[in-house]
Amino acid sequence: MPPTDHAVTDLLQAWGNGDVAARDRLFPIVYAELRRRAAGYLNRERAGHTLQPTALVHETYLRMAGPTRTAWTGRAHFLAVASQAMRRVLVDHARGKRAGKRGGPRVQVTLEEELAVSQPRDVDLILLDESLDALALLAPDQARLVELRYFGGLTTEEAADVLGVSHATVERRWTLARAWLFRRVTQGRRPDADEHHA
Repeated sequence: MPPTDHAVTDLLQAWGNGDVAARDRLFPIVYAELRRRAAGYLNRERAGHTLQPTALVHETYLRMAGPTRTAWTGRAHFLAVASQAMRRVLVDHARGKRAGKRGGPRVQVTLEEELAVSQPRDVDLILLDESLDALALLAPDQARLVELRYFGGLTTEEAADVLGVSHATVERRWTLARAWLFRRVTQGRRPDADEHHA
């Protein structure tokens, strides 16, 4: 029988209070879900990517399990932090590949229905990350939502729970954020954080 959200929350709170054994008991419980989300993201990368879902999950978890304590509030909060950590792992991996090849090929990801407002397009992951940082300066709530949905694979309902807002608010923010980001990344230029946000 799978563990309840309450059991996961208890383990998260114990981990947040410094209980390393609780952290270690939590990993097998959330592993399958994190791996599914990682595989979903990596499927949007162009063929030939070198990072596998298992490696992405392990690196994400290692970053989350660092010395900084987090006051976990539950499963949704855990997924939000995991989304952020996964984004950092993916972008660091892309930067490392580019640096290792002296400005070599960019890591391309496909903007499918999650962000695209028309046809799927291939874009540079680092440009997407920088565009998301620029959006965070203008509309942090929208940037966080994109991180949750695109990098973390959260549903609209899960994102609404994490952000503490209504489903309608998530839908409205999502529409604005994806249009802004899609315009930015398909223009293929560095974002200007001072430019007016739609």
